[in-house]
Amino acid sequence: MSLPMKLLFDPRGVDSSILRGEMMIMGRQGAHWPGVVLILILAVVVISAPAGRAAPAVELSIWGGYPEIAPIYQRAAEAYQQAHPNVKVTVLTTDIRDYERKLAASLPSDTAGNILEVEAPTVERYIEAGLIPKAPPDIAQFVRSRSFNASAQEAASAGVSGPPQTMDELMAVAKKLVKVDAQGRVVRSGVSLRLFGAGSGVAEKFAILMWPRGGELLTRNAQGKYKAGYDNDAGRAALKMHIDAVFVNKVDSLDIKHDAEAFELGQTAMFERESWVIGDIQKNAPTLKYQTAAIPRDQRWGTIVGSVSLYTSRSAKNPDVAWDFVKFLTQPQFERQLLQEVGWIPLRQDVNFDPVIAKFPQYKGFLIRDPKYVYWSMPNIKDFDEIETKLAARLVAAYRDATLAGNAAGIANVLHTAAGETNTILKRDGLYGE
Repeated sequence: MSLPMKLLFDPRGVDSSILRGEMMIMGRQGAHWPGVVLILILAVVVISAPAGRAAPAVELSIWGGYPEIAPIYQRAAEAYQQAHPNVKVTVLTTDIRDYERKLAASLPSDTAGNILEVEAPTVERYIEAGLIPKAPPDIAQFVRSRSFNASAQEAASAGVSGPPQTMDELMAVAKKLVKVDAQGRVVRSGVSLRLFGAGSGVAEKFAILMWPRGGELLTRNAQGKYKAGYDNDAGRAALKMHIDAVFVNKVDSLDIKHDAEAFELGQTAMFERESWVIGDIQKNAPTLKYQTAAIPRDQRWGTIVGSVSLYTSRSAKNPDVAWDFVKFLTQPQFERQLLQEVGWIPLRQDVNFDPVIAKFPQYKGFLIRDPKYVYWSMPNIKDFDEIETKLAARLVAAYRDATLAGNAAGIANVLHTAAGETNTILKRDGLYGE
């Protein structure tokens, strides 16, 4: 991983797939980041049969919730099978929400795949339940030793010379970039906010735009206990920004396309997303001119990071082979393919990604080295996915509620009620603390 601030890994799994970090994506060319990486040789453990005996047949399955990574897994599987003819590797990926439901059903019944992609906040409850075992000591050591860790013309014509630097500028720039038709309906949003969608992503995107103002979904005390951290001025300002964007400033709309699809179709000028969008644009809008930039600052400056790790399931019949394949996946050629073709940032710091970054400079926006720029992450507790999902449902309802426009008391009540629900969940499992 090229993240400069700290070494990130989970000794219970191998962070061999992706780093999730959020940036603002706009229609310009991006900022500069001088990438410096070390190049080490990755030694892959070879599992072989004793001399004179055929290796037993082994079937491995790798499951994931990011279909765009499947081609990389498949290439690695084919290469691994050439080196190990007795091993057959099957790759199965599906949409992330379907995948999460599949995990929830298959892990307790011991019918899950052998190798599983799982995000850090999600995996905690499975580890605590004993459904995903800890990685062997040699795997943890392996992770430590390998350092895992709008168009330019349109912007210029609107009087926008560069990306917004502060949260206030974000809305000011959005007002300049929005386009409406003769009836006043938004046909190109100035900024595409996460106003709806499945699961916890709505709450995560809300948190990313709240964090610079000083809020967070959960705050942690000295005793390691948590409480809601958004029933405050920061949370109210973030919710007001979303409400105002739709009903007051009208720089976004519930009735138009959102997210990467909108950006690629020219129906939004900027939006907040992870690095996979760069790979998606390569496929769907290769001539699009755009840039990436840091999430705007307020009281503080930074962005979220989160890792998706690979684990073996409790039911894996050949965990030694499964772990060996996971290590095989982390070879430099597959890491570079992951970045160049898919757009997810690999978690190894000792691979030279300069050729990819030179070809696609937009990745530089995700690799900021500045002592004032903070890379933060969500808590890894078993209740977090439930907390995010329930908060997301309340936020989606609020974003559609026109009565909240100019209604400070109403906005405060939405967040106070949601925080009560969050704290009730934490109290239920003994995780709450002032």
